[in-house]
Formats: sequence, structure tokens, C-alpha cells
Amino acid sequence: MSEQAFSPEERAAVYRAIAERRDMRHFSGGRVEPEVLARLLEAAHQAPSVGLMQPWRFIRITRPALRESIQQLVEQERLHTAEALGQRGDEFMRLKVEGIRDCAELLVVALMDGREAHVFGRRTLPEMDLASMACAIQNLWLAARAEGLGMGWVSLFEPQALAELLSMPPGSKPLAVLCLGPVAAFYDAPMLAQLGWVQPRPLQALLYENSWGATQP
Repeated sequence: MSEQAFSPEERAAVYRAIAERRDMRHFSGGRVEPEVLARLLEAAHQAPSVGLMQPWRFIRITRPALRESIQQLVEQERLHTAEALGQRGDEFMRLKVEGIRDCAELLVVALMDGREAHVFGRRTLPEMDLASMACAIQNLWLAARAEGLGMGWVSLFEPQALAELLSMPPGSKPLAVLCLGPVAAFYDAPMLAQLGWVQPRPLQALLYENSWGATQP
């Protein structure tokens, strides 16, 4: 084992946070203490980013009226999504897809404007700005689980409408509405799997060797 490895207890804690992280939809109100929120955001900010561009921008939503406006944007997209799903639309409408009104903290995470100026690592893969932002969100998610807080990623919204609501500059783009706060309990398994919407596939079905589709012998 590498001399740089964590202790067995520390490794177990890291893997536990990964295994027990859930996309939460049910929150129990309460609050997130300022020092805890600061730790979570710092964890997010420590994420890797291509070319060290740090494309993430966090907007903390503290005005109740603005929170309600965001919820209405999500509801509009929920209806459009149900229509696009066709035969599964009614089933989708029975799912709880967000906890915007119930969570203690609401954050919007967006890509910054002016990203085209960052070429390092993005000349052939410009979407690496999105990949970097996703790393920040995952850091936040895992840290929240370690703090005993739930987090849910809401992507049901029209980006331009949300950008206008938040007075974002041209070229920036919101990609996540994050619900954060205390929960009564964490789901034993992903909520969509528990409700029969979809079942996760095993790693072996997604792991190839040397070429696409080639499984290990």
C-alpha cells in the first residue's frame, strides 16, 4: 500500500460518504449553520478544474420570493418534461423531483461568462468547463453527506429564464439548483430505483477493456 494512503478508518469514511450520498428530495426544514455552509462551499471550491479556470459561480438564494420564483420555473419544466415523456408522463408527475420549498438552503451553480478565453485543456473539449463544475458539485455533495446534510440537484428549468431571474451576465449559464439541508433520513438506495422508475446498472456492464464493448476475459 502507498505510504501516502489514509488510515483504514479515514479511507472507510471516504468510501462511506461516496456510497451513502443520495440525490435528496425530502427535507425537514431547519437550518445550515453558517460555519458548516462555509466548509461545504470551500470543499466545492477545492475541486479540480481544467486549466485551473474555476468556472463555477455559486449564488445563495436568501429571498423567499426569489426561491418561490425558482420553484415556479421548475414546475413549468416539470410539466414540459411530463409531456415529452409520453406514456410515462403520468408516472413522472407522481415523482417528487425537488425540495425547493422545504430545504434549509438553496444554491444555484452556474458556469461563468467569458469561458471562451480559457483554451488550456478546452481547445478540443470545450465542455471541460462543465466537467469541472460537476466536480465542484460532487465535492459539495460528499462533504454535505459527511456533515449529515442532504443535497438534491435540480436540473428541471429553462436556463435562460433562470439566468434572467438572477441577473446573470451574457455568456454565463446556470446548470444546477441545489437543495441543501437537514433530512429525516437518507434513502437506502437511489430514490428513482426505490420507486421503480429505473434501476442502476452494475459496473461490470459499463467496463470495457482496450476497445468499446470489449469486456474483460
